[in-house]
Order: sequence, then C-alpha cells, then structure tokens
Amino acid sequence: MSVTLSLFVGSSILATQCGSGWHVACSPIVSAYQAFSREKISGSLGAYIGLNHINVTLTAPPINGSDVNFNERLSWSAPNELQERYRDALYRGLPFPMLTVAEVLQLDQEGFAWGRNYRAAGYYTCAMLWAAFTSWLLMNILLMVVPRYGAYTMVMTGLLVLGADLTYLWLLPEAPLQVRFEVGILKFELGWCFWLNLIAGGVCSAIGLAIACLDLVFPHHFSTILEVDYDTPYDRHVIIEDSRYRGRKKKSGSMSSNKSGSLEEPRSPWSTRILRYVIKTLFSSRSSKLFK
Repeated sequence: MSVTLSLFVGSSILATQCGSGWHVACSPIVSAYQAFSREKISGSLGAYIGLNHINVTLTAPPINGSDVNFNERLSWSAPNELQERYRDALYRGLPFPMLTVAEVLQLDQEGFAWGRNYRAAGYYTCAMLWAAFTSWLLMNILLMVVPRYGAYTMVMTGLLVLGADLTYLWLLPEAPLQVRFEVGILKFELGWCFWLNLIAGGVCSAIGLAIACLDLVFPHHFSTILEVDYDTPYDRHVIIEDSRYRGRKKKSGSMSSNKSGSLEEPRSPWSTRILRYVIKTLFSSRSSKLFK
C-alpha cells in the first residue's frame, strides 16, 4: 500500500504541474470562421487552462474539402508572452473563435484582467506543488529509515497539495470568465487537475494521520516495504523484540538465582570459631595424654 500511495501522489503532483485541466470550458458554437467574413462555422470549441498556459481547440466539419481540427497552446510564463502569442496567432491567421479566446485573455485593462489573474494563480500554485513534491521526496526517504517520521511528512505532503488547490481557488478571477459567441457560451469550471490534486492530497493526509495515530498507540509495530532492512534479521522490529527477549531472560535469570540463594542459610562466623575451638581443645587433650 505504501508503494502504491507514494506512486499515486508523486505522479499526481507531476501530472497536475504540467496538465491543462485546471480551469476548462467546452461548448458547441456557431461563429464566423474568419474575422469580417460571412462564412459561418458550426463546431466544438474548447479552452483548457493550465498553470502557465492555455490550450484552445476547435473541431468542425470540413470546409471546402479541408479538415477543421485546430489545437493551439498559448503560454504566459513571462509577463508579456501572452500578448506576443496573440500577435503571432493573428499573423498566422487562426480561426476567429480561437482568436476571440486569446484576445479576451491577453487584455489587461481595468476589469479585463483574466489573463493576469490566471497567471498569478498558476504561479503560486506551481510553487506550492513544487514544495509538495520536495516533501514527497523527503517522505520516501524517511519511510525507508524511520517510518514514524515518514508518516508525519506524509501528512505534510497532503496538506501542501491541498494548499495548492486552495491557493488556485482563491486566486481565480472574481468575475467568472465567459466567452460569448453568436451561438454558444464558454463557461469555465474546475477541471480534472484540481480534482485529482484534491483526491491525492486528501488520501495522503488521511492515511498519514492514521499511520501516525497507530504508531502512537502501538509503538514499534508499523513497518513498510520501503524500509531498507524490511523482513531481514536486521529489521528494527526484530532487533527490538530480540533485545526485549534478552532483557526478560536476563531478568528472569537473576530472579531465579536470587531465589535459589535465599534457600541456603548463611554461615555465621561464630559457628566457625566455636568449631575451631572444640577441635583445638580435643587435639590438645589427646596430645597431653600421649606424652604422659
């Protein structure tokens, strides 16, 4: 279970760090295919926001024999990178629905600051996730050496992952982002990255807390397969039990020796002196008779 939990939490942190499913929207739309064009397109438009980018997808039936299947990633790692990506998309002539989403996000004036808010949310959430990943590495090391402290770091890892979710939720734009078209509205909602982090953080915290409580109630009984000397003669549980057995054996041996010694009556020095005096008297009396 410890290996499965560790792999699940670690892979969840890395997947959500690079994933494009923190805030998502997908809707069927009807819109102009190009700006200032009467040609309409009916298809499905999706926007998938990650921590430092957004993926915009557009799928529609073929137009004039050419397939309509676009996927564009717009990054905002640097402050002005999103504006540069938007100008590049204009130059390459992307479909109008995709340009509309990019234009809304690249605006940074008064109430139109969705891009800036998403960038701030992604920045601080990314920092929290890297802190959780560091704690996860420390958790694996401690589980191999001292499982008790490994359980404590497991709780800390889960709390950091949950803190990343709360940070992202707190820094989201106060005014919900909605992109309107002639037919259809893109309404953003929390995606799979947020919910995966919530599950991983909750499970990690709960199991770590349960292990810590069990170790407090039953000390030196918790063991994991990640331990260095697991199921060997050098296992810490084997050593502890062996030392306890030797202590009990030594204690019982000393008690038995004390009991056996208490059955014998101690010799008095007065009895020894009297015995010597009697022997000496008898010997002197016999020797005097012989000489007479």
